[in-house]
Amino acid sequence: MNNTAGTATKPGFPFRRFALDARFATLLNVGAAAIITVVTGRLADFPVNLTYSLCIGSIAFALIDSVRLVLCSHNRRLRWFYYAPLLLGCGAIAQYAGSALASVALGFPVPSPSSLVYGTPARMMMVTLAATACITLFFVSRERALAAEAAAAEQKARAESVERQALQTQLQLLQAQIEPHMLFNTLANVQGMIAIDADGAQRMLDQLIQYLRATLTSSRARSTTLGQEFALMDAYLGLMSVRMGARLAYTLDLPEALRGAALPPMLLQPLVENAIIHGLEPKIDGGHVSVSARRAEGLLVVAVSDTGLGLDGAPAKPGTRLGIANTRERLSALFGAAASLTLEANHPAGARALLTLPVTAP
Repeated sequence: MNNTAGTATKPGFPFRRFALDARFATLLNVGAAAIITVVTGRLADFPVNLTYSLCIGSIAFALIDSVRLVLCSHNRRLRWFYYAPLLLGCGAIAQYAGSALASVALGFPVPSPSSLVYGTPARMMMVTLAATACITLFFVSRERALAAEAAAAEQKARAESVERQALQTQLQLLQAQIEPHMLFNTLANVQGMIAIDADGAQRMLDQLIQYLRATLTSSRARSTTLGQEFALMDAYLGLMSVRMGARLAYTLDLPEALRGAALPPMLLQPLVENAIIHGLEPKIDGGHVSVSARRAEGLLVVAVSDTGLGLDGAPAKPGTRLGIANTRERLSALFGAAASLTLEANHPAGARALLTLPVTAP
C-alpha cells in the first residue's frame, strides 16, 4: 500500500539559484580586488589581490549563501540581528581558509591558525567582514525585491482574472439581450402569418430552425470567424426573405482572404436586423441589403448597407437600435478605442453601418 499520499515533499537545495548568486559574488570579489589595488597604488599586486579576494570572498559567499538558501527553501527567513554572528563566524573562517588557499595557489607560505588572531592586521579582517556584509546585503535585498515583484505580479494576475470574468459576464449579458430580441421578432411574425399564410409560416419556421441550428455552436463561443458569421447572415437573410418575399433582396461579399479573420460571435446579426426592421420593413417597396467586408490600413471593415428609409425616415419603435447600442458596448469592452461602429447615410437612399475592428487570426 502506498503511504506517500498527503506527505509533504521536502524541498531540495536550490543549486540553480546558488549558481546565479555565485556569478554576482564573483563580480563583487573582482571589484574588491580592483579597489584594494587602487587604494594601495601598487598595480603590480593586482593578480595577488585578485587571488586572495576570490578565495576569501568565494568561501564567505558559499558559507553564508548556503545557510540563507537552506532556510529560505524551508520557508524560513533570517532576521537582521541573526546576520551579525553569521557574518563574524563565516568571515573568520573565510579569512583564514581563503588566505591559506590563495597562499597555496601563489606559492606563498601557508599562514598558521594562530595568525588569524595574532598575526593578521585588523584592517584585513575589517575588509573581509565589510566585503562579506556587502555580498550578504546584496543577496538579501535582491531576494526580497524578487519576492515583492512576484507578489505584485500574482496580485495583478488575480485582478486581471477577476476583470476578465466580469467582462465575460458583461458580454454574455449583452449577447443574451440581442438573441432573444431577434427570436421574439421572428416568432411574432410567424404568429401573424399563421392565419393568412399557413404555408409561408411553415417555411419561416423551417428557416428559423435552420438558422438556430447554424447558430447553436457559435452563438455562445468567445470567438468565431468572418466566414462563419457571413454564413449565419446568409441563413438569417434567407429567413427574412421568406417573410418579406420580393420586398427583400440581399447580397453578401466576402473576400476569400478574410474568411479566417476572427471576431466576436453574433456581431453582424443586429446590424442586418436593424437594416431590415428600421430601413426596409417600413418601406412599401422594400429594398436591398448588402453585407461586405474589406481590409483597410490593417483594419477589418464590414459594411451593412440598405436602400431603406434612411436614418431619420423610419418611425421610432420600442427598443429601437437596441442591437446597435449593445454592439457598441461589446466593441468597447473587447477592443476599446481600436474598434468602432458608425451609422451614416447611404447614397442614393438608405443607411449604412460601418464596423471597424482589428484584424486577428482565429
